[in-house]
Amino acid sequence: MKRYGMAVRFFAASCMASAMAPASQWVGNAGVVSDYLFRGISQTDRKPALQAGAEFDHASGWYVGGWGSNVSWLSDGSTTAAPVSSSVELDLYGGWRGNLGGDWSVDLGAYRYQYPGSYPAGYTLPNTSELYAALAWKSLSLKYSHALTNLFGYADSEHSGYVDLSWNQEFAPGWQLNAHAGHQQVQNVPGASYSDWKLGVTRNFAGHWSLALGYYDTNARRSVYTNARGHYLGRATTVLSLARSF
Repeated sequence: MKRYGMAVRFFAASCMASAMAPASQWVGNAGVVSDYLFRGISQTDRKPALQAGAEFDHASGWYVGGWGSNVSWLSDGSTTAAPVSSSVELDLYGGWRGNLGGDWSVDLGAYRYQYPGSYPAGYTLPNTSELYAALAWKSLSLKYSHALTNLFGYADSEHSGYVDLSWNQEFAPGWQLNAHAGHQQVQNVPGASYSDWKLGVTRNFAGHWSLALGYYDTNARRSVYTNARGHYLGRATTVLSLARSF
């Protein structure tokens, strides 16, 4: 099963910002992060990750993109009797963004999380499909993601949902405050639901470079979110990231 939490996604996190692009264009981002967190939980057993993504934004508001990162949460649970080889996450997504008038905007779409690799017979595959809807007012956004499939390897967990409230506010030229609170509800899996939160700052530099530092924490149960190596993956932690957009 996936040990998951709030993502430090260099590219995907900026999608709402490009909603009002005046013309069709390709955008992208690549970077390194000290620990890949998805909804608050480490995907790399507290180790660094390389991440990159690209997206095509049509002038009409429609978009499609892809994103990838190394992960270890699947292979960390591999055993001789039940070997798992997956070590990469590849995501595909698409949707529509538009302005509702004034400072209001909306983002509707679908997301597919794919984990290529080999799995033992009878293994509940981690590949997951979600629909999402986000409503934003100025720098404040509220997003809901709804799973159409099993959620990241949890059996019988269809229709799980994640609520994400985020605020990204520039407080000085080149400086941005990042705040987030979220709740993951895992259907039919007692003890797996939890909340996560973040407070951080991003510094943007010339040449499309950015440096971000964030403090993350969750109330995820240790009995559920401790991996085979004995590491609790929902612990309070700081994450440093360096990225370049293009």
